[in-house]
Amino acid sequence: MSIAGLLSLLFALIAILLLVLYALQRRDLRKLAELSQQLQRIAIGGRLPGRVDLTSDKPEVAALITAVNHLLTRSTSGNERDAAYAPKLFTALGDRIHEAVLVHGDVILYCNRQFASFVGIDRAELIGRRLADLVPPEYAELVSENIHRRLAGESAAERYEIDMVGLQGQVTRLEIASTPIEYEKTSALLITGVEILPTMTGQALRVPAERSEPQALALSSLSEAIIATDKDGRIDYMNPAAEQLTGSTADAAAGKLLEEIVSLVDETDRRLLSDPVHQALTTGAAVNLSRRALMLSRANGSERSIELSASPMRNSVRELVGAVAILHDVTELRGLTRQMSYQATHDALTGLVNRREFERRLEEGIESGHRGDGQHVLAYLDLDRFKLVNDTSGHLAGDGMLREVAKLLRDAVRDSDTVGRLGGDEFGILLVGCPLEKARQIADDVCRAVGDHRFVWRDKIYNIGASIGLVEISRESGTLEEMLVAADTACYVAKKQGSGRVVVYSARDEALARHTGEIQWLQRLQSALKENRFHLYQQVIVPAEGEDGGPAMEVLLRLQDESGHDLPPAEFMRAAERYRLMGLVDRWVVQTTLSALGRGAISVAPERSVAINISGQTLGDVQFLEFVVECLDSTGVTPGQVCFEIAESAVIANLDHARRFVGVLHGMGCQFALDDFGSGIGSFSNLKTLPLDYLKIDGSFIRNLARDSVNQAMVTAMIKLARTLNFKVIAEQVEDSAAEEAARRMGVDYLQGYAIGRPQPLQLAA
Repeated sequence: MSIAGLLSLLFALIAILLLVLYALQRRDLRKLAELSQQLQRIAIGGRLPGRVDLTSDKPEVAALITAVNHLLTRSTSGNERDAAYAPKLFTALGDRIHEAVLVHGDVILYCNRQFASFVGIDRAELIGRRLADLVPPEYAELVSENIHRRLAGESAAERYEIDMVGLQGQVTRLEIASTPIEYEKTSALLITGVEILPTMTGQALRVPAERSEPQALALSSLSEAIIATDKDGRIDYMNPAAEQLTGSTADAAAGKLLEEIVSLVDETDRRLLSDPVHQALTTGAAVNLSRRALMLSRANGSERSIELSASPMRNSVRELVGAVAILHDVTELRGLTRQMSYQATHDALTGLVNRREFERRLEEGIESGHRGDGQHVLAYLDLDRFKLVNDTSGHLAGDGMLREVAKLLRDAVRDSDTVGRLGGDEFGILLVGCPLEKARQIADDVCRAVGDHRFVWRDKIYNIGASIGLVEISRESGTLEEMLVAADTACYVAKKQGSGRVVVYSARDEALARHTGEIQWLQRLQSALKENRFHLYQQVIVPAEGEDGGPAMEVLLRLQDESGHDLPPAEFMRAAERYRLMGLVDRWVVQTTLSALGRGAISVAPERSVAINISGQTLGDVQFLEFVVECLDSTGVTPGQVCFEIAESAVIANLDHARRFVGVLHGMGCQFALDDFGSGIGSFSNLKTLPLDYLKIDGSFIRNLARDSVNQAMVTAMIKLARTLNFKVIAEQVEDSAAEEAARRMGVDYLQGYAIGRPQPLQLAA
């Protein structure tokens, strides 16, 4: 019976009773008045109790009370069954779906098993607690404020991301969505949480044919698409998320098979996938669709990447009554994953594979050569006159030239070969299944193509060249490092012979290169240290939005030759790395900088610091930490005035040393920045273990930031990651006003580059 019918019946009873009041004797008026008052309260409140609590010694009045109680009992029995059914079904649904679900008023009123598993606490213990008390401290204010505003009906985010930390220390990233509902006659939020990078599970989900209002609200509020079918696989229910995902309305899809409203294909080869609902009904077991599944809507032709799980539904006697499918739209997630995967293996500037990926493929080639599976050749290429372009027309011109050269190299080699940018103006080519004579011919063609190319930049025309060193990969080949050194040595010899030369590696050439190169650079660097021909420059770092603390400048190193001319930093730094002299150079920089800070020759504002670069070689030196501590003690510099910059690649290569170095000095008060972040995406899992303060986004992402949508997406992701880890973000190589404006708009904390200030000599006289 409906509430409206019950109310009509009760008001009719009230009218009858009012007539009886006039007919009965005055001694019974009190009892009848009490009965009337109770019935009026029932009518107004809308909730039927089991009986009215009155007695009378008058047979007529007692009979009337008995009749009313009998009527109330019959009227409420059906509603009690419905009321009991809805919470039970809601709980069953909550425990079976993939999402974490909880109902939150001022405190948690209900949570499902999935949510409890993320927290690692029995869900009975979660009831009565606040969600803000269960998240890490940095998220507590966000969660508390959002729930408060949503319950109050004020404007607040409907979706946001939080971390949940379990009892065992496991961290789960959840995307939280909330919907205002009425729960047990009070205002509450239905909160659902989807795990980032989810793994779908095919648990059975019971979706009855008749749904009460709380059930319908719960199902319609879920962000995951739910489709239920009968035992023949024909659709009888779709929630709004499923309608939006498939492009079909529930009415239009009713009675159809899943394959009649969508097509499911493998996104790699467009191969048609079998209907998972049909499989679940046929086998009686849960079916998980391929993680490469692509769904094509027959209604509007849209394509979405999905994860799908289909499970059979059984009734209380275990009879098969239908199936339920859960679909999760992962289009954006897969797109970002592909983008991040590409960025992890490719150079952002040229689109060639980066050094890490090139070395991985070279390692495979060396292993193949050791097995005797084929002939391969490694080519090491160095551009000639690249410095002239950079010096006369700037870094943007140099970047443009590198992109054109990269295209030349790709066009000059075979599809089976790999071309990679190894750093600066150096490139590597792995010629797979290629005899040495054929490799020499390809190398000659590359040198000719580069030599014939004319690079035009505004009103200038540049001709460049290339020198190439070749080394054959065979059973007798050494390690990856030995092969790279051999190819580099051959390239060095080719460069000494003149532009456009190709040299095949030989041990005699290596001895000559060592004699003329290593000894020369060793003596030059050692004499520079002894004669104090190194000079420090500084480049300012400014807050983007008025931050009080952070690095105020970065210390840069310059070297003068015997005639007093500055040498290109890339040239002498590369030589110092190659011949393992960076430890001496870094010690000179640290000692000179700290001494100047200690005696006041370098002045920084309170709460600001000076950034000093530490190379990977030096980071791997176990004695360097002790050296830095001694310098801090002897100069009296406050550790908070120093910010050490360590490259992302150096951290990965020397992770254990990096943890010790950063941990000790950070504990003393020094700050740390992760330099060149994004140049080799692969250390995300290591960031949480290092007490860093700043992420310095690699300049290749910043230089063209205003015009490159891919760079914008990558920088946005990096800033989001930094915020999650509570790091500040520094954008380096900000070279024009457009890049500066874009960086500010995207929310970086500090800016550095030619648009902010060019490097200036650091005056060290106190």
